[in-house]
Amino acid sequence: MKKFLAVFDGFKLSNSTLQYAIQITKSEKAHLVGVFLDDLVYRSYSVYKVITNDKNYKEKLIELDVKDQQKRNEAALKFQKACEDAKISFSIHRDKNIAIQDLKHESLFADLVIINEYETFTKLKEHLPTRFIKDLLTDVPCPVLVTPGIYKKINKVVLLYDCKPYALYAIKMFSYLSGGMNHLPIEVFTVKDSKMGDLRLPDNKLMKEFIKRHFPHATYTVVKGNPELEIVKYLRSLHEDVLVALGAYQRSDLSRWFKTSMADILMKETELPLFIAHSR
Repeated sequence: MKKFLAVFDGFKLSNSTLQYAIQITKSEKAHLVGVFLDDLVYRSYSVYKVITNDKNYKEKLIELDVKDQQKRNEAALKFQKACEDAKISFSIHRDKNIAIQDLKHESLFADLVIINEYETFTKLKEHLPTRFIKDLLTDVPCPVLVTPGIYKKINKVVLLYDCKPYALYAIKMFSYLSGGMNHLPIEVFTVKDSKMGDLRLPDNKLMKEFIKRHFPHATYTVVKGNPELEIVKYLRSLHEDVLVALGAYQRSDLSRWFKTSMADILMKETELPLFIAHSR
């Protein structure tokens, strides 16, 4: 049985993550772990403001901490009830150390991490991709499903392919983890340089031979142009509620400084769930 992690901030539980996690867990007959990153230094209020504005700040801090614990408990109960209603196998982990370190450690023992793209595990709102998500994707030892703000049932899968090893690795990982989605329309989408003469799939024979074994009814679309523009344009043109699988974050820190990852671009420019994997 596969083991998936659905990652939550107990102060602002992501309903989108919860619904995507349940859909995928049911389709794969997997076990779902609700990971609540209850970092002890992360509070829903400003300790500094309480200390500077309240004479009885010690009592106030205790009162607010009790309320914070209640919020986190309620979030865990909501997850539990949703899983029980969906009749899926589940468990709950309440991690209380540094959030990113706890999650990376848990992901060593998981097949897939499911997390919302807006998660910060701070009181602050950040532009996409958030620092927490970038840190996770840079060093996570298993694939990650990054969910958008609003849940839409997945009705189609687009596999991004550019003949690079990381793209093939992501497609392989998706095929290993997504047997329950094989009934959905699967499309392999490729963007070739405008200078290249034809619209044949890169490594056409080998790639189609591989895809046929995993997704026998897959279709192929090849266009020319700038990948960063053409991929976004194409995904926006689709009317289905699509999941996109891609390789990302395989480059060095220096390389990422000069060239943005396609995953970053898609988080900013689309509202689609992204299955992201990279070989370590």
